[in-house]
Amino acid sequence: MARGDRRRILKRAAVVVLVLFLAIQAVPYGWWHENPPVVAAAQWPDPEAEAIARAACYDCHGNESRWPFYSYVAPMSWLVRRDVEQGREELSFSDWDAGEADDAIDSIEEGEMPPWSYTIIHRDAAMSPEEMAIVVDALRLMEAAD
Repeated sequence: MARGDRRRILKRAAVVVLVLFLAIQAVPYGWWHENPPVVAAAQWPDPEAEAIARAACYDCHGNESRWPFYSYVAPMSWLVRRDVEQGREELSFSDWDAGEADDAIDSIEEGEMPPWSYTIIHRDAAMSPEEMAIVVDALRLMEAAD
């Protein structure tokens, strides 16, 4: 295959990719970003645990999500919207139910939360083992308080 033929194929492929990227922006899922009111805020036993949880958890597990620029661009907007919807459904620090603390503790201790796919982009959300212990201890106290 000649060099000119390869360039022509690459240009056409680039145009097709660009057209597809622009077309998927018309899909409305992921455009709308809602932060409903906080119904029953989690009562953290200390400010340090709350600060760690806010950085690592609240974007998906609360009604105070930060919506970065890429959450408005498909296909990332679809993934972000899905993650926030699923996270709020699993556990919400904005509609707190202490009965959910046990599952949260298990997820943190098993290394499932926060997920690597989130911490790779949001470095401030990655928790050290010490920070995990602080949040887990706080969740245990919150669970026992109810």
